[in-house]
This record gives sequence, structure tokens and C-alpha cells, in this order.
Amino acid sequence: MVHVDTTVPHSARMYDYVLGGKDNYLADREAAEEALKVWPGLWTSMRVNRAVMRRMAHWLVTEGGIRQFLDIGTGIPTSPNLHEVVQDNVPEARVVYVDNDPIVLVHARALLASSPEGRTAYVEADMRDPDLLFATPDLRETLDLSQPVGVTVIAMLQFVEDAAGLIEKLTAPLAAGSYLAITAATADLAKGSTALAEVYTRRGVPMYLRSRAEIEALFTARCDLIDPGVVPMQHWRPEADEKPADVEDTNMFAAIGRLR
Repeated sequence: MVHVDTTVPHSARMYDYVLGGKDNYLADREAAEEALKVWPGLWTSMRVNRAVMRRMAHWLVTEGGIRQFLDIGTGIPTSPNLHEVVQDNVPEARVVYVDNDPIVLVHARALLASSPEGRTAYVEADMRDPDLLFATPDLRETLDLSQPVGVTVIAMLQFVEDAAGLIEKLTAPLAAGSYLAITAATADLAKGSTALAEVYTRRGVPMYLRSRAEIEALFTARCDLIDPGVVPMQHWRPEADEKPADVEDTNMFAAIGRLR
């Protein structure tokens, strides 16, 4: 039986509520509503974040040549998800989704069906323990770590105090030529970001905001940044007919780096 503590908000379920989903509880809804009051831009920012995830996934499979993916912090499924984007372009692509919320994995297993040629696996694990994550049989059976992997950490690093340490451990087992894709919250853009972080933290979901320089530093040890570097997420390779959201309505930077 899946045990879910419905009295404590969870970032994935708050995200689900703001996006109009049904897989959330009173504590998630109350925390999300308070967050929206202090910064209404959260609604737009979450949608822009979903859009940049899809653009990054498309770039990784088409331009980066990646055929296997590790998605850290999957969240409650919202179509199209990462495996749909990559397997639509390369049906044999393999994807491992990781999350620490049991309800996320229940929905993932029910809704995230792989293409017949590829494979999709789901791992319940805490991203803050990469050693345990990489030892998981489902991950080892799905991904060949001797070959490049695309690691996506989308809207998750703001919930990690030691982001640099986490990125170091997540990239250590990966082959050269792998890619790291990140979106991360900042106070450099929207003025309401600090108040938003205070609400999340007070509600029991500590949020850590980082500057552009701090996010760039996450890549420099092992990665070469892909153009356009670390930019407001709506400016990361937008579609030709896409009008980017106003910077005041978003609070994340986005970037992809290639491991040396």
C-alpha cells in the first residue's frame, strides 16, 4: 500500500495543483494558493518551465544525439512528457524517471507508457542520494552508463541546499559526451521570487534561490555550456513563432552543458 502524508505539502503536488491537476491534497492546495498570492507569476512560470523541458528534450535527442535519459524529479505526469518527446523522434530511446513521492510513481507507472521499440522505467528514490539511485536495478537494466546519458534536473535544484554537491554526484558515473539539463529558481528575475521562497520554506518545502553565476558554476567543473548558456528559461532556444513570457512572470534560469 502506498503511504502518502497528506498533511505536509509536496512540491510535485503543489505543481500539479497550480497546473490544474487533480492529484493533490488540502495541504498542497493551501500552500500553493498562498504562494500564488505572494507571486501570481508562479502560474506562468510553471507553464514556461514545462515548455522549456520539452524544447530541451527535443534538442538533446535531435541535436545532442542522446538516446538514453535520466529524469530527476519527474513530478505528476503532464503530457507531453519527456519520453513522449524523445521517443516521438527516436522510438528506441530509453528513459528512467525518478521521484521520491509515491503518488508520483503510481501515476507514472499507470500513464507513462513507452514506445514498443524503447523502454521507460520508474524509480522511487531520493535525488539527494545518487549512490543509491545509480545502484537501483531498474536504472542499471535500462541505461548503459558506459554510453552518453541526458540527465534532466527540471525545477528541482531549488529544493536542494547543496546543489553543487548533488550535481557532482549525479554526473560522476556518466560517460563523456553526456549532457546535463537544468532549470533552477532564482531571485535575479521576478521580484516576487524571494517572497515565494519564503512561503515554500515556511510550509515545510525549503526553497533555495540561486544567482546566474551560481548556476553557471554548477556546470564549469565538468561541462561545456551549450549556446545560449545560462539564460531566463523562456529565452532558451524558443520556437520561431513563440513570444517569450515577460521576465517578471518567470523565476528560473535554464541551461544545458556537455560533459567533457
